[in-house]
Amino acid sequence: MRSYLPDRLALEALEWTQRNLSRFELPDDITDPDTDPNWTMKPVGELAQLSSSILGVSEPGGGVHRLAGELLDFCWRQVHEGMTLLRIFREEPAATYPLEIYAAFAGAGLRHPGFEEFASSVCATRSWRLAEQDPNRRLGVLDAERRSGLTPHGDFEPALRRTWLGGLPEPWTMDRGSGYHLTHTVFHITRWGRAPHRMPGDLEAYLGAWLPCWLDTCVEAAQWDLTCELLAVGASLPGPPDVEHLAPAWESIGRARRSDGSLPEEGTGPADDDPGTTFAYSYHSTLAAAFAAALTASRLRTAASPRSASGDGPPGPSPVTIHGDPNGRGR
Repeated sequence: MRSYLPDRLALEALEWTQRNLSRFELPDDITDPDTDPNWTMKPVGELAQLSSSILGVSEPGGGVHRLAGELLDFCWRQVHEGMTLLRIFREEPAATYPLEIYAAFAGAGLRHPGFEEFASSVCATRSWRLAEQDPNRRLGVLDAERRSGLTPHGDFEPALRRTWLGGLPEPWTMDRGSGYHLTHTVFHITRWGRAPHRMPGDLEAYLGAWLPCWLDTCVEAAQWDLTCELLAVGASLPGPPDVEHLAPAWESIGRARRSDGSLPEEGTGPADDDPGTTFAYSYHSTLAAAFAAALTASRLRTAASPRSASGDGPPGPSPVTIHGDPNGRGR
């Protein structure tokens, strides 16, 4: 039996992703109306966002940092350095996803002036401001505007308080849908875990009280993708990660992982052995595991830094370890 730090899990998850990069490649007819963006642009956008986030929290010079940078560069090439997103946005000016995907690149310093010029015009329209959206989605659009260097079309705080999490609902009402809503609300507030100090005090206390219970529920249901997002939430709160309450969920993730480093969304994955099907129901959960692990490792390093140990900050907790087989992986 062997234990290892979250950095190891993040590295192996990113290595699996790199081995499967061909499945993220965009088709030549990406702007064709019959092309489903949920299976083309969406995976590339998720890979770009999570790679950008991991790049921002991982140690320069390390394997995780290097791989995250390579994956982000791959995504930037796939969208032809922003031109593909501009083409899609011109054809669908009411769609928000081109801007949300672009924001992942802009947040990492990859910019396309033409996209931003067009977006600044679209985002200033009454139609854009009055679009009917789920509260969590509107919060994400406001954050995407900010990261893209645009003037947000509304105020962040009122939008936050209209989300499920912002209303501090009865904790027993949390289900799969509201679970994903709350995780992304946290990511939008904290700038994908890099600014935990932006978390309002009442939301911090609420999440601190109920996150362990929700994690237990997700682990019991073998909902690995949501479990990883909740682990990322735990590492996005002010203060060092709560090792005592997060470690059991990490150990469950370690056991659920396949020998190749991937993680199924739920249970053991689809019964269909087709590689394409297996990838479709593994890529996001594997990326979510990499993000949560890299973010947790970063926060633990910060908590254990000399500044923290000197009394200028909270004492560093013991590292989280994830138990797997003798090869350092899960089942």
